[in-house]
Amino acid sequence: MIRPGVDHTDLDAYIDAVLGMKALDVIVLDVRGLASFADSFIICSGRSHRQVTAIAEHIQQELKARGMTPYGLEGLQEGHWILMDYGDVIIHIFYEPVRRFYDLEGLWSDAKRIEFGDAT
Repeated sequence: MIRPGVDHTDLDAYIDAVLGMKALDVIVLDVRGLASFADSFIICSGRSHRQVTAIAEHIQQELKARGMTPYGLEGLQEGHWILMDYGDVIIHIFYEPVRRFYDLEGLWSDAKRIEFGDAT
């Protein structure tokens, strides 16, 4: 499903980390062929700035325990839109109103949605 370097098991690790802190409206987009900088986007929301920050910190902790560290991390202080760059996988964590405003799902509407077992 994902190009060599990030296999399905690895993508599952990212999804599990996102779902572990009760992130809302989680979607996974396959952006291969549409973007040269990543294979997948994981987009999710939180109901408050504090929850958005807590989701990001949980993801970072869970993935670090698996030996995975982000290449870049933006927006943690503000908690409006946190971007976690793990190379082939980029995680976007939004405060709900900010997610609606930027509408990444609409911007990347040509991307295929990757189905996963949502534990929520």
